[in-house]
Amino acid sequence: MLWSRCVVLLLCWGAGSGEQAGEQAGERDGASAELRTDSRRQRSPPPVEPLDFGFVPSAVYDTHAYYEPGPVGILFHMVHAFLYVVQPNTFPKDMIVKVIQQNMGGIKIQEWRKPDNVVLLLQWVYYEAGFLICSTIGILFVVLTPIIGMCFCVCRCCENCGGEMHQRQRKNIDCQRGFYTASLLASSIFIILGVLVAYAANHNVSMQIKSTRRLINTNMRDLKTFANNTPAQIDYLTAQYTTAKNKVLSDLDNIGPLLGGRIQSQLEKDVVPSLDSALRMAGAMRETKEALENISSSLEVLQEGTGKLQASLSGERASLSNTLSDPACTNGAVSHTCNTIRSTLTQLGVNANYIRLPDVNNALANVQTVLRADLSNIVQKGYSSFNDTPSLVKEQTKNIVTGVKGMLDKIGTEINNFAKMFPVEASLANFTTFLTESQKNIESFYPQIDQYDFYRWIGCVAALCLVVLILAFNILGLLCGTCGYDKQATPTTRGCLSNTGGNLLMAGVGFSFIFSWMLMGVVTTLFVVSGNVEKLICEPLANRQLFQIIDTPYLVHPAKKNFLPGMLFQNPNIDLTLGIMYRECYENNGLYQALQLETMFNINSFLNRTVYNKDLAKVFENVQVDLQDVALLEQAGRDNLMNFANSGIGQIDYETYLSELGKGVTLVDLLSFAADLEAQADQLPRGALENALRGHASSIRQIHRELVVPMEQAMSTLSQSIKLLQRTSNDLPVKVNNILSAIDAAEYLITHNASHVVKQEAKGYMQSLVGYFKQYTQWVKNSLTAEVAQCKPISNIVDSMEIVGCSFVVDSVNTFWFGLGAACIFIIPSIIFSIKLSKYYRRMDTEDVFEDISPNVLPFERVDKRAGTELPLVDHQNFQLFFDHVTLPVTKGKNETNQRTVW
Repeated sequence: MLWSRCVVLLLCWGAGSGEQAGEQAGERDGASAELRTDSRRQRSPPPVEPLDFGFVPSAVYDTHAYYEPGPVGILFHMVHAFLYVVQPNTFPKDMIVKVIQQNMGGIKIQEWRKPDNVVLLLQWVYYEAGFLICSTIGILFVVLTPIIGMCFCVCRCCENCGGEMHQRQRKNIDCQRGFYTASLLASSIFIILGVLVAYAANHNVSMQIKSTRRLINTNMRDLKTFANNTPAQIDYLTAQYTTAKNKVLSDLDNIGPLLGGRIQSQLEKDVVPSLDSALRMAGAMRETKEALENISSSLEVLQEGTGKLQASLSGERASLSNTLSDPACTNGAVSHTCNTIRSTLTQLGVNANYIRLPDVNNALANVQTVLRADLSNIVQKGYSSFNDTPSLVKEQTKNIVTGVKGMLDKIGTEINNFAKMFPVEASLANFTTFLTESQKNIESFYPQIDQYDFYRWIGCVAALCLVVLILAFNILGLLCGTCGYDKQATPTTRGCLSNTGGNLLMAGVGFSFIFSWMLMGVVTTLFVVSGNVEKLICEPLANRQLFQIIDTPYLVHPAKKNFLPGMLFQNPNIDLTLGIMYRECYENNGLYQALQLETMFNINSFLNRTVYNKDLAKVFENVQVDLQDVALLEQAGRDNLMNFANSGIGQIDYETYLSELGKGVTLVDLLSFAADLEAQADQLPRGALENALRGHASSIRQIHRELVVPMEQAMSTLSQSIKLLQRTSNDLPVKVNNILSAIDAAEYLITHNASHVVKQEAKGYMQSLVGYFKQYTQWVKNSLTAEVAQCKPISNIVDSMEIVGCSFVVDSVNTFWFGLGAACIFIIPSIIFSIKLSKYYRRMDTEDVFEDISPNVLPFERVDKRAGTELPLVDHQNFQLFFDHVTLPVTKGKNETNQRTVW
């Protein structure tokens, strides 16, 4: 009781813990997006990682409570099968419970006459019917054997019961002798087998004494290991509170990135998009400036090129007209070609008029003025101001962090103070001393146990020697009788060796009558005792039905529900049973789980009072963070956006530009016109006209190459820039107003509604801190359940007791009486066959004599050889004739000297 309470206190103490311009814009947007992504990645709180508490120091137990009997196990199984035949009924759990409950009240003898008790008694008799029948047979054997032996002895002395020294001659005398010899030999063999079985069981008990000592030593050593290792395990549990505490301290030191990052992460859903739109508008300003510059330069190129192109085409048209005025064009075939060429001269002219397009210098100047204030830098200041939220949180929660750290130190101090309340070291020292003294006391009995075992071994061997003595007479009698038997000798002339064999057989009969009933008394006693122990204790202990009896509610007392918790904790209402405790210890779980100590000391309640401090939650409920100083966009940035919206890019006549850009540079494709001109020249006869036309075609190609191509390139640039400006200027004031409204809404959220976000994220932050303690407490609970104070030694003690008591002792004792009982049973046929067989070996006093047939004399006579009368010769032929023709009554006379008796 003392050590169990110490272990309980010990475990309770341990529970304590977006072509060129577009690409550039895309690159800038990509860079800005990457910058913002990095910024968000830095602001995101790190994931809560599981804590590593390591491994609880484990105890290594030496006891292997397992027994393999080896070859003798075959005998054990054979005895178990015999006992099952004798007692096939199931374990009478309910009947035993009724008996125990009634006897606890002190039933008197006369109360057994009550009907309920009579029924219970009849049930018990029915259960023990097999044992009662077998024990009755054994008692009859014990009682009748000496009586029959005495009567047999008296009858033999009176020359009855086979005591007459005369053997009648039979024709099947050899068959009878052979049958009796074989039967006696078979009986002797079965007796020998029984003796060998009994001796093996007797020897097995002595051999298992060393194993018993080993089991005792290893069980004691395991209990010491259990007692010595448990404090280290509990100290390890307590020390691992520091792991959770250090992790919480680390998170408190990083409260800016963690809590501030959580707050920032919630606010950036509204803040970052507004700043992103402002940043994109800053990029649009730069793109607008570039587009305006491209328009201005392209327009200048087009206007200048238009004048040169018009002059060149006019000159080429006049020159070509002069060429077509050649007299050669008046011929019939040639004149047609010339007329055709002359009709196309009007196509050589300028189509688009870029000179009338308005310039964009005023808008360009306004945009350049807007860009003097770097909106991107202003927006980046807004990002920086918003990203300073973790720093603000850290700065404004210094006092709170200091207070929480003080609470953590206080919790650790409470756990240590709680641990010092129990005298664990002294209790364990006393328990270890108790184990050491108990082991010494047990070891002091080893010499006596060896001595008593020697006496037991001698007694069992002596009992077996009695059977061996009987066997010796039987075997010697068989050997002497068989070896000395002479078929030619008559019963009265048998040899000394044959006569000795018969006498030895009769001596074996005598010893059988003398000792067999005593041996059967031993067998019956051991059978009744050890057989019932096997059926009522060992078998239910092996299948754990015995635990069900002990765990029966209200078994001991009507007011006490469970026996085990009532004995250990003086609280019988706890749902703790011996079967549950044994199963938990057999699985090597902790004693906290096996004894269900949570009913006495709830680890969760303890940790809620200490580790889960309510003041911790209250502290974080009062967390307040002032974000009034966070400015997303300065007034200069707002003015910059408004100036851009009023820069005049929305007043540009984009339709006029697009209309002129939709026209070609020339009225006709000059390359096609030159090609057609060469084709017309090919139709003319060779001469000066043909060559002149080809020269004009070449001049037209040169004009296209030098003037038209640069203008087309400028048109492409102008078209792209105009379209870009058109998209940018489309509802530009509305876009700017939306950006400013979004920034104003984000700033309002930061300055007015951030307290709700702060409280929400502070609660989540606090829960993450508490989560570390939850990991610790869950780890403590799991460790107490499965790793701390693993109670395998307790189940090993029960298993060792079962091995020693049942496998070593009861099985061996059962095998002993089984073998000895079998030998005693086969002694009965041994007696019968020895008596029958001895007359074939012993020298008789009288015999049957056969003579010649005569009218007055019978064919055979019995002669008493004690008077010296010689045996006459026998005429076998007359003897056979006599039996063929004469039937005589049989008359038996007394043995008298020289008297002939007719048969």
